[in-house]
Amino acid sequence: MSKELSKMSIEELAPLIASKEISPTELTKSVLEQAISHNPKINAFIRIDEENALLAASKAESEIAEGNYLGPLHGIPMALKDIFFLDGQVSTMGSKIHKDFAADYDATVVSKLKQAGAILIGTLNMHEYAWGGTTNNPHFGPCRNPWNTERIPGGSSGGSGAAVAADMSIASLGTDTAGSIRIPSAACGIVGLKPTHGRVSKHGCFPLSWSLDHVGPMTKTVTDAAIMLEAIAGYDPNDPTTINVPVQKYTQFLKEDIKGLVIGVEENYYFQDIDEEVSARVREGIETLRALGAEIKPVSVPALKHTLFAEYVTILGESGAIHHNNMKERPLDFGEDVRISLGLAEMPSAVDYVMGQQIRRKLVQDFNEVFQSVDVIIAPTLPIVAPKIGEETTLVNGKPSMVTNDLIRLNSPSNLSGLPSLSIPCGLSKGLPVGMQIIGKAFDESTLLKVGFAFEQTKPMGNQKPQLGEAVK
Repeated sequence: MSKELSKMSIEELAPLIASKEISPTELTKSVLEQAISHNPKINAFIRIDEENALLAASKAESEIAEGNYLGPLHGIPMALKDIFFLDGQVSTMGSKIHKDFAADYDATVVSKLKQAGAILIGTLNMHEYAWGGTTNNPHFGPCRNPWNTERIPGGSSGGSGAAVAADMSIASLGTDTAGSIRIPSAACGIVGLKPTHGRVSKHGCFPLSWSLDHVGPMTKTVTDAAIMLEAIAGYDPNDPTTINVPVQKYTQFLKEDIKGLVIGVEENYYFQDIDEEVSARVREGIETLRALGAEIKPVSVPALKHTLFAEYVTILGESGAIHHNNMKERPLDFGEDVRISLGLAEMPSAVDYVMGQQIRRKLVQDFNEVFQSVDVIIAPTLPIVAPKIGEETTLVNGKPSMVTNDLIRLNSPSNLSGLPSLSIPCGLSKGLPVGMQIIGKAFDESTLLKVGFAFEQTKPMGNQKPQLGEAVK
């Protein structure tokens, strides 16, 4: 059984650990074996922390044996995008400049996971400083998609997506500034949740663009995402952007009936210039939800047409400020693509930045109006399947398209507005996963998770899983 443990979800493993049918050490060894043997091929991890993981597993085992079971994350091995601070341990941010950086405190979300009894097994590959969507990292090597190792896993949390898809981690934590949780979740065929801005603390997470950054879980199932969110959500006095609103017991809402729930479908932006097969899979998903009793309603969000302008001027301005000194003093220590992006940071004017923020307010207003009459909006997560590593342009229905824009175009609206968004797998195209995005009202993650759970029960992926082949000895 131990070889199969790494393939299981939190919801499957937690009761086995609680009842002592399996031990945290047994589970952690299974996951570490999978991670160590397949990382040479996938390159999901920057660092596998076998020694500390086994020590933490032994501690969890003792606690459970003594009757101190902490809940569903107790004894569960998981990994972190290498952007979260770890007390006394290196967090590289996927960079050369910070390759030896070690914080003297844990990020708030790391502290919360530890308090819940989670076993942290290592840090995951990412696009340098989270400034991109491919995880083609020049310092630590490209991360590869477990479904096809010639393809990107998405990014910037590419290692987080690949590790979960390849059963190298039971779950992971990522960040999302323009889709960086949802892009790799869609590309790798897993579940990824970008919560409402202010729902989860960013304290101890290296910023890309502080007004757009979000922290969230990447998991095998919707239930696992709900369990993870319960653990990491909540107000943090160390992060002034967090909002002091109650954290719900998200798992309690999952099995509620979705009959009568109203789903908005926005055709003018979310379904324009979409690969035909990707569009077909998502529309099939919408029809599945209709069959489950949901109502479908066309909606319009006019400000969406300005999304890319607002996203780019905001990221450029804010990331340019963050990296200003290093760009002046050691620009060649950045990877070429990130150096080029940061080199553009001072081109938009203050007027451009302010216009971007005005667009964000209008976008929030437009979404709020739509959410007066619908419960969620459903859209593709990506307009394409995962491109090949190194591919800068691709064809969408025969028309050339920039990969960078394709990756963020459908995800950015939720960052600009701060609204929660859940990406779940909805089938395959050309043998690669397709993601369906569920967007909701602010702080209404419970409805997103309920809809996602209902859809997941229809098994849109069947039994399809990545075929990793032989482990590397």
